[in-house]
Amino acid sequence: MTLSPIAAKLDLGAELAEELSIEEVFSFTVAGHTISIDEGTVVSWAIIVVMTILALILTRNLKVEGEISRRQAILELIYEKGEDFFKNLMTPKTYDFIPWLMSMTLFIGISNMIGIFAPTFFGAFHFKNEAVNEIFSALGTLKPPTKSMQVTAAMAITSIVIVEYANIRDKGLFGRIKAYTKPIWIITPINLLELITKPLSLCMRLFGNVLAAFTIMELIKIVTKNTIIPMVFSMYFDLFDGGLQAYIFVFLTSLYLAEATEEDEEEVPKKKKDKKGRLKKQKVNN
Repeated sequence: MTLSPIAAKLDLGAELAEELSIEEVFSFTVAGHTISIDEGTVVSWAIIVVMTILALILTRNLKVEGEISRRQAILELIYEKGEDFFKNLMTPKTYDFIPWLMSMTLFIGISNMIGIFAPTFFGAFHFKNEAVNEIFSALGTLKPPTKSMQVTAAMAITSIVIVEYANIRDKGLFGRIKAYTKPIWIITPINLLELITKPLSLCMRLFGNVLAAFTIMELIKIVTKNTIIPMVFSMYFDLFDGGLQAYIFVFLTSLYLAEATEEDEEEVPKKKKDKKGRLKKQKVNN
């Protein structure tokens, strides 16, 4: 009688560890170094391919003039709402990054929610060939790629690279280097730490929240033996929390872009002074 709780605890831990594990799909060797590709990376590729195909299908035969279809009207409405949202957070100098931010929002949102939609979609297919059925059965157990730190780290690094690019494009390479010494040169090492802390915070926030939600959902499924109860909790942990984490990621990235291209308080008076000086000089010359 005393062993049953221990056995149940071990079974629960083993099942949870199996669900949280990230398995290797395939590997290859380059110059003596083995490169392994895990399921998080493969699922990310699959999501990108599906998003690309859907984008090509949905954007076919769009019109610039004349009467537009209902599909185009809905797409334009969604894009305008997203564009207005990001424009309220960013500066005009970074508006050209809005399409990338929208794409990142969709990718993260789908990645976070794929665990709830994959069983419903792939479970509807049944074939006579057992090998094909096994493939679709495996696809039905897809795990969110954002619970892999490699995926979240790659997205965070990409975001910071774009932020630094926007900063250098706006202020120039020398101006960006000079910004590390402000407001006083002695805090330069602290300013340099932002290159590490910003992507690290983006990566760990997304990874930690998605992993925590996934762990809670798996515990609920194991304890309740996949009854209707997990469906109720899934509305929050998979749908609401998944969308919320996508929103937070792009929200912070857009703020970083706005911060990177905003004018320094010291430079604004100088520009005004120079402008007045040029106008005065033109009047004298005239």
